[in-house]
Amino acid sequence: MQKQVIETANAPAPIGPYSQAVIHNNLLYLSGQVAIEPATGELIMDSIANQTHRVMQNIAAVLTAANTNFNNAIKTTIFLTDMSLFTEVNEVYGSYFTNSFPARETVAVKGLPKGVDVEISMIVAIQ
Repeated sequence: MQKQVIETANAPAPIGPYSQAVIHNNLLYLSGQVAIEPATGELIMDSIANQTHRVMQNIAAVLTAANTNFNNAIKTTIFLTDMSLFTEVNEVYGSYFTNSFPARETVAVKGLPKGVDVEISMIVAIQ
């Protein structure tokens, strides 16, 4: 099977030479999402909870475009600019799953695109 690029206007357009997501061999590889409001292109920066909700909403839009959902997530990676944000991000992140949780790692990084505090990428099964 060749790769299939997934694009939706309901999530932010890529800010570089990459796709929002790619399907290959029944797996969706979702690029890292940050807290950009897709309708306006504006960054959500008022709180880490609101940033995380926007990231998860952006991920949900890409998952919908690929005809899948959070319950099919296999692996996620969360990037944080400060591990002191972990508890609040974890609480919001967890609220988007209703089934078994995916494998995950959380990594502290020096900086993220556009100066945001959280970025999340995901690998998801396609049925």
